Amino acid sequence: MVITDDVAVRDPQLPARLLLTERAELLPLLRRTPEEYFDRPTACPEWTVRQMLAHCSAALVRIVEGRLPGFTPENNACDVLERVNWPLSRVLDELDEAMVTAGPAIAEADGQWDVIALGEWVHAGDVRDAFGAPGAYEGAGLEDALALLRTASRIRLTPRVHASTRLGEMTFGNLEDGRDPAELITDPGTLIRLYAGRRPDPDRYRLIGADPAELVIYR
Repeated sequence: MVITDDVAVRDPQLPARLLLTERAELLPLLRRTPEEYFDRPTACPEWTVRQMLAHCSAALVRIVEGRLPGFTPENNACDVLERVNWPLSRVLDELDEAMVTAGPAIAEADGQWDVIALGEWVHAGDVRDAFGAPGAYEGAGLEDALALLRTASRIRLTPRVHASTRLGEMTFGNLEDGRDPAELITDPGTLIRLYAGRRPDPDRYRLIGADPAELVIYR
């Protein structure tokens, strides 16, 4: 599928589809990975893989249970601490279930929590990256993730960027400040790293007309 710059009406099932697609890819990987790998650091310096997964499941459980808004650094830390003594299997079981049950709740939220589904997909890339897996941020669901990113980049008022990747031409952001649109040439995984603030290799992209820090949607 070639992704164009057409602004589509929100698909309420897209976040749920992305979560289910990622669940099918990520959970088998997690369940066959030796437990010592879960102590590895991640792109989020404060979290190991295990702690990141605890955060991921807790965030989805918050949505399912309606304990919102709740995604502050303090709440995130408390959620991870609450699960610190859980067996790894329990953390994975909670994540497994939450990736199924959160989808309908996100669909009914009129777009408010779509970015959380995107964040879960990005964190799955963080986990694969910590495990040393190739193409960490180009997993299954990439095109759905890019569709959500286009919306998130507009909501977060990032600069207008015309991006060229192997998936086609895409436009991100919507900041109307008189600037000409920036131009980005890169691969899809590096594009995700840029917008998620994941320290992309500078040799893997060319960005003209904007600073990489301006693109980050998670602050």
